[in-house]
Amino acid sequence: MSNPAHVPVILQEPRRHRYLKLIALFKIGKGVLLLSLGISLLFLNARTRWMDLLSNWAADEILMEHSKPVAFLLHKLQGVLQGGALRATGFLALFYTAVLFTEGIGVYMEQRWAELLMIFATAALIPLEVRHIWHRPSLAAIVILIVNCFIVWFLYFVLRRRPNSMAPPIERELAKIS
Repeated sequence: MSNPAHVPVILQEPRRHRYLKLIALFKIGKGVLLLSLGISLLFLNARTRWMDLLSNWAADEILMEHSKPVAFLLHKLQGVLQGGALRATGFLALFYTAVLFTEGIGVYMEQRWAELLMIFATAALIPLEVRHIWHRPSLAAIVILIVNCFIVWFLYFVLRRRPNSMAPPIERELAKIS
């Protein structure tokens, strides 16, 4: 196993660093999208005047007086936004944004703890993604599942092949020998 001839091409030095950077940028990009979603949920929820303006604009644009189903749906949406259900979702999105940024920046800097965090955080979501695909199959959901499975697989093998830099010196020397 420690024979360099048996190292898969994807785990060799130049490619491994490239893939780690790509995975880190992917997680940071997801974090940016989730940050914008979380902030918009929190501020849209707090701005009833914006909601009233949005509702009035929609009423004028789609001739809401003549469409009872559209009026019903817009009133339901406004009730959900004012009810506070989205506020909790916004805070949850901001929390997960912090996790994604921590993972992404740590993996970009090739920190072992960040790679472990990313493995556990990403692997924990895979059963939820499988359930989502089972109930609502879509190409995007399948692609996300495949990417997350690749991330877990790749980071697992990166961590398995790289000696633990936090280990005592004697264990590091033994890892080099074996």
